[in-house]
Amino acid sequence: MKKACLVLMVLSLGATACDSTSSTTIPAVLPVFDASSFVAEVDNPYWPLLPGSQWVYEGEDEGEFEHIEVTVESGSRNVAGVAAVVVRDVVTLGDGVVEDTFDWYAQDVAGNVWYLGEDSKEIEDGEIVATAGSWEAGVDGAQPGMLMWADPMAQVGSPYYQEFYEGEAEDKAEVVRLGDTVTVAAGTFDNVLVTREWNPLEPGLFELKYYAPGVGLILEEVEEGGEAHIELVSFTVGG
Repeated sequence: MKKACLVLMVLSLGATACDSTSSTTIPAVLPVFDASSFVAEVDNPYWPLLPGSQWVYEGEDEGEFEHIEVTVESGSRNVAGVAAVVVRDVVTLGDGVVEDTFDWYAQDVAGNVWYLGEDSKEIEDGEIVATAGSWEAGVDGAQPGMLMWADPMAQVGSPYYQEFYEGEAEDKAEVVRLGDTVTVAAGTFDNVLVTREWNPLEPGLFELKYYAPGVGLILEEVEEGGEAHIELVSFTVGG
């Protein structure tokens, strides 16, 4: 495949509103998408998605016990002309499953991991009650965003879109720092990457996420606007 330069452009879709702390007041950018510049595997060290890999998280969300299982499925799904890796995310809150989601990711030749969409189902008493937040790149104006940069430190202080489907999915993020040592139930991890995430559709809520090399997401906590602390309790490498 031809190696392509990924140029950032400012997205003028109402993204200039202020977002509170730190550099989140700066308008977010959306990477330029080129379907010809992707590779078959996602092996970015901070978001490695080998088929069969599984992450199990536990913690509290607004005082209620939460259990999350994230699994990389076998096979792929064509999204916007790209063979995307499929990741299933099942959330249990209290005694029952409340969300069952299939997320789609792909990695470009430079090593950046893109988020191409999701099929999300909210569940109550075993029944699907909503699909809000679902989106697919290239459908109804939805555009892919960036989940993990190949060189995160080059992006410090530069907010970016992780997804964009106007009115449904508008998550933004920024790289905060690299080099933390973090201990969670699954162990102690060095050289951890910290990002901040927020969404103008949920004003006032800011989350911090911690990524360990060779593992991926190990900790998620609310920085402002709520109470939640979810950490990795086990990780199984697939492939």
